[in-house]
Amino acid sequence: MRSPRNPTSPSHCLLLTAPATWRRPGTLGGCERASSSPSIRHRMRGDCVLWVPGSDHAGIATQAVVEKQLWKERGVSRHELGREDFLREVWKWKEEKGGEICRQLRALGASLDWDRECFTMDAGSSVAVTEAFVRLHKAGLLYRSRQLVNWSCALRSAISDVEVDHRSLPGPTELRLPGCPTPVTFGLLVSVAFPVDGEPDAEVVVGTTRPETLPGDVAVAVHPDDARYTHLHGRHLRHPLTGQLLPLVADSAVQPHVGTGAVKVTPAHSPADAELGARHGLRPQSVIAEDGTMAPACGDWLQGLHRFVAREKILSALRERGLLRGLQSHPMVLPLCSRSGDVVEYLLKSQWFVRCREMAERAAQAVASGALELSPSFHEKTWRLWFSRTEDWCVSRQLWWGHRIPAYLLVGEPGTMGHGEDCWVVGRTEAEAREAAAELTGRPGAELTLERDPDVLDTWFSSALFPFSSLGWPQQTPDLTRFYPLSLLETGSDLLLFWVGRMVMLGTQLTGQLPFSKVLLHAMVRDRQGRKMSKSLGNVLDPRDIIRGAELQVLQEKLRDGNLDPKELAIAAAAQRKDFPHGIPECGTDALRFALCSHGALAGDLHLSVSEVLSSRHFCNKVWNALRFIFGVLGENFMPQPAEELSPASPMDAWILSRLARTARECERGFLARELPLATHALHHFWLHSLCDVYLEAVKPGLSHGPRPPGPPQVLLCCADAGLRLLAPFMPFLAEELWQRLPPGPGGPRAPSISVAPYPSAQSLEHWHRPELERRFSRVQEAVQALRALRATFQLTKARPRVLLQSSEPGERAVFEAFLEPLGTLGRCGAVGLLPAGAPAPSGWAQAPLSKGAQVHMELQGLVDPQAHLPLLAARRHKLQKQLDGLVARTPSEGEAEARRQQRLSALHLELSKLDQAASHLQQLMAASPSPRDP
Repeated sequence: MRSPRNPTSPSHCLLLTAPATWRRPGTLGGCERASSSPSIRHRMRGDCVLWVPGSDHAGIATQAVVEKQLWKERGVSRHELGREDFLREVWKWKEEKGGEICRQLRALGASLDWDRECFTMDAGSSVAVTEAFVRLHKAGLLYRSRQLVNWSCALRSAISDVEVDHRSLPGPTELRLPGCPTPVTFGLLVSVAFPVDGEPDAEVVVGTTRPETLPGDVAVAVHPDDARYTHLHGRHLRHPLTGQLLPLVADSAVQPHVGTGAVKVTPAHSPADAELGARHGLRPQSVIAEDGTMAPACGDWLQGLHRFVAREKILSALRERGLLRGLQSHPMVLPLCSRSGDVVEYLLKSQWFVRCREMAERAAQAVASGALELSPSFHEKTWRLWFSRTEDWCVSRQLWWGHRIPAYLLVGEPGTMGHGEDCWVVGRTEAEAREAAAELTGRPGAELTLERDPDVLDTWFSSALFPFSSLGWPQQTPDLTRFYPLSLLETGSDLLLFWVGRMVMLGTQLTGQLPFSKVLLHAMVRDRQGRKMSKSLGNVLDPRDIIRGAELQVLQEKLRDGNLDPKELAIAAAAQRKDFPHGIPECGTDALRFALCSHGALAGDLHLSVSEVLSSRHFCNKVWNALRFIFGVLGENFMPQPAEELSPASPMDAWILSRLARTARECERGFLARELPLATHALHHFWLHSLCDVYLEAVKPGLSHGPRPPGPPQVLLCCADAGLRLLAPFMPFLAEELWQRLPPGPGGPRAPSISVAPYPSAQSLEHWHRPELERRFSRVQEAVQALRALRATFQLTKARPRVLLQSSEPGERAVFEAFLEPLGTLGRCGAVGLLPAGAPAPSGWAQAPLSKGAQVHMELQGLVDPQAHLPLLAARRHKLQKQLDGLVARTPSEGEAEARRQQRLSALHLELSKLDQAASHLQQLMAASPSPRDP
């Protein structure tokens, strides 16, 4: 049986739960519906649960995909289409492809409040975004300024700090970059001489990894206490390319022991240089344009060249002038745009910024005071670090897809701000902005010309408002304090933490309350090798392919239908053929959910393999087959007994009910600690080992022959009912299908669905919990394992030998006596008895020691041919001895490898000891009696 099919990870999902006693009709109408594992459990506990599905518009990523698709299919750019037509194409793409996340969620079996589904470009969200912008501007927390920003030349847009990947380079490294005709080498330090003005033979040598920014140098800086340069304080140097005079400035920020102790100052293209330049009144000069080419300020010989092509031309010019002092390997960190792969430039741009200092202080204090709990707690360190150095947030993006900034430029009105700067007004509508402009200028609004800012807002701006806008803000402010735990899902915990930070900052500022008191930051799902899933790597797993299965041909067709360029497509297709040579087998929804939940959300990233999901599918089959057996035992006319009246009739019944109670306790502990693997492990162990491998096998003989005892059927029903309800949050489809087939209880009609049936609490089953009985039964299981090992050693496949157990402990003898019948059944033996303490072992019987001085004896006389069996044991021993000799001869290693080697050595020694003992038993048997084959 395969579990019913029905999952990728949403951009935004908001999960709220409230106490069962609180209901406010009309405010959160979907309280009867819930989400995945934790929320299903809350719903089953009677709590009010709300899961709001949503996704953001992913401004940069979506626009890049649509632009690439338009060029691929029609050979047109967005500029050729125009803004309105391009946006229509984006909306068209969104309608076709944008629902993938929600379709995957539905396939995963997530029961969300679908009528509350949100998209950050929806009308409601757009109203919230505009309102937030206007309020922040009025509060003086949002302003326009010309500052350095992270700039992606490939995207021609500003990007956020979290969209910059910092790649460490150990030395010279060649990279291919978008738009650059040839590979570019990074990790080189270029030494350049700046001649001292008025001294023909004097020079100051500076090192740089970015020689293409040399045309933008406005000074050279040294440390004021560096004795090598004190005689040059106040002097000027000649620019090595233009010959212009540059001041040599002394600044304590310069590190005199790094390189030559002298650094070039390029305020228009370096944040550190911008601060240094501001301290010394240096005017920045921009030399790199938005598209990554050299700007007109560089002169005709460089203007229009790609900046990294210009780099080589600059190096050639320095050589010709005799001012290049060398190239050497230099470790460095290179900032790359995570969206385009291009090198990030720092450009001076007039943009809109949010003042973050006070809001960041409140966010840091919220975690420090305990008002906001981050889980896992290790994120608190990153949180403190981020908010201790938060800079103002650039929210302008030079895109067309997104929320257009509600700000307007007064055309032909320079100087209104008093400094000759452009004059901008902000309004919810153009009419409101015109009123603000009229008030500002003292002129009638109708006479003014307004031009709306063509830029859009950073996607994170609208995403940060999600908990509020999705619940009606600004029309009404949702009282989120009435809810407790909140769970947020994102792709990658670092991005999620960044998003949470933005939500806390804007939420507290705009509404006066924290958007939540707890956050659970989920781990990123990576492939089995630990790599981030990427289309270009060919390792992206669509959950629906795992659920339904997919042939390799189908997987390859999906790659071809994407936007990969031919080179990326070839690499991705090859990787896919290697990882899934036979495609992906059908695993089912429940198996995928269980496999995902078996990884700790509080640990590191999740490494998912299809084989692991397939193993969970086998577990599903085991549960299904267990219930088939139970249905057969119960029959059609079974009359259930109330669970609260059920009293175990045998030690085995008491043991399995105690295991059920322990499982409920472990599930509760796992949910409360937000460590779902605790719950999945407990459920897996209960169903697979305690119920199927032990209890069912122990009671089968009594249920198959003669009159059935009344106890086991009632116990089986109780285990099936409570066990399926415990399993429901992880395997809702399988649990629902099987639970509906159980006979109804005597107390009248039960819940219409297992998802709203009571979730078994540890307290409700505590009266069955008997830890001492479980501890004693573990001794029985140890004896069973010893008996099975003896059967395997002597290859007793069909025979049912007699068994004797011996112990010097009266209490242990009592335990064995209580479980003699199930011990024989589980050990696949014949009659089982007790041998008095101190009595000699019967002749012709094998024995195996147990812990604490106990032992088991198994009859061999007449069941084993020693002459035929001894050579087999000798051959096995020779093989194991060869493995042992090889391990011993191997040079000891360190760490985990050596630990595994030692474990293997111990296992081999133990196995050899068992074989020697078995051979001794056979030799004794052969000496005591003739072979069974002798006449």
